[in-house]
Amino acid sequence: MNVAVASGKGGTGKTTIAVNLAAMLARDGAPVRYLDCDVEEPNGHLFLKPVIEHTNETGILVPVIDEAVCTACGECVRVCEYRALVRLGKKVMLFAELCHGCGGCTMACPVKAISERQRPIGVVESGRAGQVLFVHGRLNVGEAMSPPLIRAVLAHATGDAINIVDAPPGTSCPVIASVRPAGFVLLVTEPTPFGLNDLGLALDMVRELGLPHAVVVNRADQATAMAREFCVKRRADIIGELPDDRRIAEAYSRGQLVAEALPEYAETFAGIWRALEERIARARQPAAARGSAGAP
Repeated sequence: MNVAVASGKGGTGKTTIAVNLAAMLARDGAPVRYLDCDVEEPNGHLFLKPVIEHTNETGILVPVIDEAVCTACGECVRVCEYRALVRLGKKVMLFAELCHGCGGCTMACPVKAISERQRPIGVVESGRAGQVLFVHGRLNVGEAMSPPLIRAVLAHATGDAINIVDAPPGTSCPVIASVRPAGFVLLVTEPTPFGLNDLGLALDMVRELGLPHAVVVNRADQATAMAREFCVKRRADIIGELPDDRRIAEAYSRGQLVAEALPEYAETFAGIWRALEERIARARQPAAARGSAGAP
């Protein structure tokens, strides 16, 4: 079971939901793997406090041009969709930070003047946080290419565990790389005009990808009616609400899990998970079975 926790914008409480769900499931005896794919600013470790056991460098293959063989024909430049190669007179230059490591230039070179080398972009660290198997990525400072590192983190997902994927915020390429393999996407929002605007973008994204999804409203207060109305209009299902409680913010600032610092909220997270399981089971049913589920 792969569940991605995502949001249209940063600061909505996405990681709060993800780490508390992972810790709650592990406490109840379920095999859980938490994968923090927000590789530019991973922060799940601040709450789960894992013991890191393995660190693996991750990189992408970038071209190496043999100038003694290269004829500057420009074929490599022509096939590069990312403008990582530029021909200047009789020389081809590489901008490695733009390279996506697709290998197209190597295949296109008619004189075989291009080989490849590994360029490090970050590390994947894994270990344990109690009973939670923990994995996150750390992108090197200044790197712009996070999807390859995100895929390296996701490679640790296994079929014998519940995989909770903490996606980056937004709707750009890193988010799509994080949520695409998911069986279900839980979108976290806040009941503000800004939060709901970006929730709309996130809904467009998951629907374009054809992924089943539901919504959790964080910092729910008097304005939550606006979020409910928005979700009704967008045909999005709200399956849980976490109230706007100062004590939750204080626990967060201390790096504490909400369900442990404030045990009365443990049932809130349990309810979110029960609702998730129901919708995941429904999403797995064939369309004909879903259509006849309410028939006598």
